Amino acid sequence: MVFGPRVEEDGVLFTVWAPYQNKMRLKILGKGVYEMEKDERGYFTVKVEEAGVGDRYKFILENGMEVPDPASRYQPEGVHGYSQVVSNEFNWEDEGWSGVSLSDLVIYEIHVGTFTPEGTFDGVIKKLDYLKELGVTAIEIMPIAQFPGSRDWGYNGVYLYAVQNTYGGPFGFKKLVNEAHKRGLAVILDVVYNHVGPEGNYMHLLGPYFSAKYKTPWGLTFNFDDAYSDEVRRFVLENVEYWFTEFHVDGLRLDAVHAIVDTSPRHILEDIADVAHRLGKFVIAESDLNDPRIVSPKELCGYGVDAQWLDDFHHAVHAFLTGERHSYYVDFGSLDDIVKSFREAYVYDGRYSKFRKKSHGRPIPASLDGCKFVVYIQNHDQVGNRGGGERLISLVDKETYKIAAALYLLSPYIPMIFMGEEYGEKKPFLYFSDFSDPEIIRGVRGGRLRDYGQIIDPQSDEAFQQSKLSWIIDGEILALYKRLIEIRRKYSIACDRNVDVIKGDNWLVIRRNKLMSIYVFSTSVIQLNNGGELILASNDSFPQRVTPGSHLMTKGFGIYKFLNG
Repeated sequence: MVFGPRVEEDGVLFTVWAPYQNKMRLKILGKGVYEMEKDERGYFTVKVEEAGVGDRYKFILENGMEVPDPASRYQPEGVHGYSQVVSNEFNWEDEGWSGVSLSDLVIYEIHVGTFTPEGTFDGVIKKLDYLKELGVTAIEIMPIAQFPGSRDWGYNGVYLYAVQNTYGGPFGFKKLVNEAHKRGLAVILDVVYNHVGPEGNYMHLLGPYFSAKYKTPWGLTFNFDDAYSDEVRRFVLENVEYWFTEFHVDGLRLDAVHAIVDTSPRHILEDIADVAHRLGKFVIAESDLNDPRIVSPKELCGYGVDAQWLDDFHHAVHAFLTGERHSYYVDFGSLDDIVKSFREAYVYDGRYSKFRKKSHGRPIPASLDGCKFVVYIQNHDQVGNRGGGERLISLVDKETYKIAAALYLLSPYIPMIFMGEEYGEKKPFLYFSDFSDPEIIRGVRGGRLRDYGQIIDPQSDEAFQQSKLSWIIDGEILALYKRLIEIRRKYSIACDRNVDVIKGDNWLVIRRNKLMSIYVFSTSVIQLNNGGELILASNDSFPQRVTPGSHLMTKGFGIYKFLNG
């Protein structure tokens, strides 16, 4: 790779792209200062024979200012400290690992800092056997690119190549991936290419890494389509390859691609997907555009991304079950929305949106299967962007919570569990950060209070500690999740969008292949025209068998295997 230090037999080759600078020097602690040579495209390089693994270094600008390497592999002292040369040697034990297909994905989203008391990669490793027993097939790690301080969601990352020092650094992350693969678990890494965090970001001093035309609410956005954008695209695409080749991750989750603006003939998302597919990997995008081009194959003029998060499914289920109608939930709330999302993925596929005050989305082609979409009833955004960080179990009764779980785990889409959800975790998941810049701190505090009503100071240790999982397990809920995942696997409930959805007054019946799922949201009368044998129910009121002409009048759900027809 071009960017970052490269350890060779006769020393270390240092490279940095800095066209704004006429002169650059490399400073290695305890070894000296070295002049760097600039080429016609703005790359500065120097080979230092006496340099090696463990050396800490910075670049010295023309004005004498010292800055870390934007492609640093490790920041042991944080975002303002020295970069460190690290070894890429590791005793991998996953030679026989062949990955997990999209149709077999059951994803479990993890924030490393709050998932376990340790808040480290080693802490996650201790829970891998539990996750394997749960039945998930992949863990999705929220961003680990070096961010300011010791606690953050990860979306304020500054060094795309440097693994967070407080989590265990690059060696710790390799250990986690290695141990996950040994247990048959894939690893998906959440990465952020729509912006770079505000504190510790020195790239704007080096070159046109960032766009002068486009902005995001969170920070500077990469220059993907203007002058010098070839090198910026290379910086990002090498980062994609870096996670796949250096850390053996199986897939990337691309944060908020709707905030990426690229008018190039080849969109950066298409290039990212190409890198992944060349290496036998996959990418999943977060997008609120409801634009099927993101996940459509290139032969249909799409970007070729493998799947995308489906917020419409979450919003439809959440609004209907909780009755909430604030913010974007104003566009949802009827049972018809859930039906439409089951049948057509996007609820808003050209419909007028009250929240956006304009028409939104477009229909997906019939050729796109269910594994193009990831669904959930909770995730870090939908929980953490509430003022009190309340989880769904705090907003609905237990039976309703279990109905929600069955709805999405038995959907034709790829399900994603938010950490703790599977055992009924009741502690909140709040927004927290650890900036040191007073101006940024004021902005974060004011913004979280204004936009989300978060009263607990996001900069406080309290917000972070309250968000750590309690691991107080509700055995009934945990057993339900295990059984639902088992049924999903046994009956191959994945990808096939050919489901028959029948809606009544506060009830749904969903038929697919050999299964019939009955969801009753409040006391209703349902006459069933098909018979089945019960294989899962949330309460004792559903009969062990139903026969044609049977009537149900209770809240709950039942999953039946057809007796005939």
